[in-house]
Amino acid sequence: MIDKLVIANRGEVALRILRACGELGIRTVALHSEADADTKYVRLASESVCIGPPAAAGSYLNIPAVIAAAEVTDATAIHPGYGFLAENADFAEHVEQSGFIFVGPAAETIRLMGDKISAIDAMQKAGVPCVPGSNGSLPDNADEIMRIASDIGYPIIIKATAGGGGKGMRVVHTEAALLNAWQLTRSEAQAAFGNDTVYMERYLEKPRHVEFQVLADTQGEVVILGDRDCSMQRRHQKVLEEAPAPGIPDEMRAEMSERCANACRQIGYRGAGTFEFLYENGEFFFIEMNTRLQVEHPITEAITGIDIVCEQIKIAAGEPLCVTQKDIRLQGHAVECRINAENAITFLPSPGTITRYHPPGGPGVRVDSHIFNDYRVPPYYDSLIAKVITYGENREQALQRMSGALREMVVDGIDTNIQLQQRIVDDAAFRRQPLDIHYLERQLSS
Repeated sequence: MIDKLVIANRGEVALRILRACGELGIRTVALHSEADADTKYVRLASESVCIGPPAAAGSYLNIPAVIAAAEVTDATAIHPGYGFLAENADFAEHVEQSGFIFVGPAAETIRLMGDKISAIDAMQKAGVPCVPGSNGSLPDNADEIMRIASDIGYPIIIKATAGGGGKGMRVVHTEAALLNAWQLTRSEAQAAFGNDTVYMERYLEKPRHVEFQVLADTQGEVVILGDRDCSMQRRHQKVLEEAPAPGIPDEMRAEMSERCANACRQIGYRGAGTFEFLYENGEFFFIEMNTRLQVEHPITEAITGIDIVCEQIKIAAGEPLCVTQKDIRLQGHAVECRINAENAITFLPSPGTITRYHPPGGPGVRVDSHIFNDYRVPPYYDSLIAKVITYGENREQALQRMSGALREMVVDGIDTNIQLQQRIVDDAAFRRQPLDIHYLERQLSS
């Protein structure tokens, strides 16, 4: 078993990993920047190491500093959390070459699934349905690009093969706009990812975002822990998630679960991961695989009773999965609201000192957060400060509990998006039926 684990991340996910290690009897090393020296998880860890200045490039993204911290503390393993280095194949390779256990997939798997073109090719070979597209990178030939777009049919979307987080993509509705959009997307991709390779897919007009959670051990066993609906998005960033995804027929859920499990076996996947799909008119289309822990993992834990982070760590240590697929039962419904330090109307970041903090409570309410009274939200990182998760016997109860939890939650001293989350949860259309990924932005612009 892993004896000591380095937490190579910050915020609520660092605290979540620390708690899982506590359950497993594993000592922890909290890495932190100068800006995060007084955080809760740093104080609670067995040891802590400052790895650099506030800016992430000099601390949380500094691979030599992370490896050195593991060496000087005699750690056994490194957990990357999500964001920062979590899907960096070079980092995973450095970790294992330095003699440490990487809590995540093998570096070659991260590379395979991190490149959108190779990922789509792998999924097509595994029988996972994909969006009709160019089946590879676009050539450097205007006439050929126009032919490919015509074959696919407009509207189309041009995407960066190294993209993510909603960056490096552009929708094209007409042939006249195609070549300019292609050049702009290439330029953006080069600037953002250092890689200007792009590809093309059919643009689905009103899809939902549905994803499947997987766990796979080193013995070749795979389980799918159900699905989640992440369609409430702003600028391709998830705002609210729920599990299971409403309105998916049981037979389709079972079929897609088996296809995802088979894909994991074919690519030799290990650890926790997520298959992300667009779902429209009763059809699933693969868009990407996240080879890491997801922000929204707590709602899957709520409906399955499986501690995903503990399982991640045990898998990395070579232990077999604690359950088989036939043991998985999806019970009840869970909702997660991401609470960000940002203005609910303008969405401008709101760093500063939290003068009063009161988390909600009651039956079926869970709050994952690293903040506390007088905590200073730094301006250097992602604005996520808390996740509110509610569980109920059904969707209606889970949403009703969420509505109450949001009204009860107090975060003073900074702006937050609690008001926006309340608006979504109380929205009559959202309560009534599943909605597409563009719904929230339509509402915000109206």
